[in-house]
Amino acid sequence: MSFHNAPVTKGIMMAIGGGSLAAALLDVKYLFNLQLVPHLSRDHQYWRLLSNHLIAGNSSDLLLAEVLLYSVAINIERTFGSYKFASFLIVSTIVSTILTFLVILILHYTSDLNVIPPGPLTILFSILYQHHRIVPASYHFKISYLDLTNKSFMYFLALLLMISNPPPTVITATVGLLTGYLYRSDITGLKTYRVSRRLRAFSRQFLLPLIGSTPPPRRSNIALPNEVSRTSSQRREGEGTPGANANATSQTPTEVPPTAEPGTRRSVVSQWVSELATGAEGVRPTTETEISALMDMFPGLRREEAVSALQRSSDIQAAANVILQRQG
Repeated sequence: MSFHNAPVTKGIMMAIGGGSLAAALLDVKYLFNLQLVPHLSRDHQYWRLLSNHLIAGNSSDLLLAEVLLYSVAINIERTFGSYKFASFLIVSTIVSTILTFLVILILHYTSDLNVIPPGPLTILFSILYQHHRIVPASYHFKISYLDLTNKSFMYFLALLLMISNPPPTVITATVGLLTGYLYRSDITGLKTYRVSRRLRAFSRQFLLPLIGSTPPPRRSNIALPNEVSRTSSQRREGEGTPGANANATSQTPTEVPPTAEPGTRRSVVSQWVSELATGAEGVRPTTETEISALMDMFPGLRREEAVSALQRSSDIQAAANVILQRQG
């Protein structure tokens, strides 16, 4: 997974990480605490309602928050689109801020709760609720009598974050889940809000260059040695048998016939391994010395790429030129 098509998530993670580091170095974390008395009631420092979301309270909370954002928010942004996801974050921040203020106001007079530590828990758990409702589980497994999925690990990390500093963290996590529910159910029409065009243009012109764009993961386009031998054998059959050319061209080299059994697929892999060791028609056998020398010349080169380049070149210098052309 990468940040491709997820610039908003990347920006949030950079802002939370950078803000937390700066607050720790400058020793100003106390400015981000949300305290009803005296900061809100007497000093009227209402900016704390928003600044409370900007940094994490400690390094462990920061680590858990960044891991959860990377695991959850990227999928939601790609599902929503960056503009809708940014709109969702603005709505979630406003709604969760109002709910947090009401909750701390009520609990102050019922249980003497006065301080909410800093942290993006409300926004994070609002995103987590969307992920729970939208993204299905990829696989299921069982440990003892527990039926688990691949999403269970994220829920476990979220639980650790929720109980890191109870009861304030439990309250903020609950407010975040409630905010996500309100947005998802669209009871108050929150889904209709979108970021204004001016803010989009400003973000595209000034913020996006600071965040940077992430290219998509590079897909390997290297042909397997098996493909060369299969193509040459099909050509020989086509030359010897009339009408076989049409059958040979109707199937791609990498295509396995639908009637092939699992044993046939294993034999294809075995044939490829044997061809790597002994060589096949059109493929030059290689040695470990050549492979090691080529990988030393290109530190980031994978072994299979080095083998493929050597098999299709007359010597190691020609293989190096092939790799340079691919990387260029």
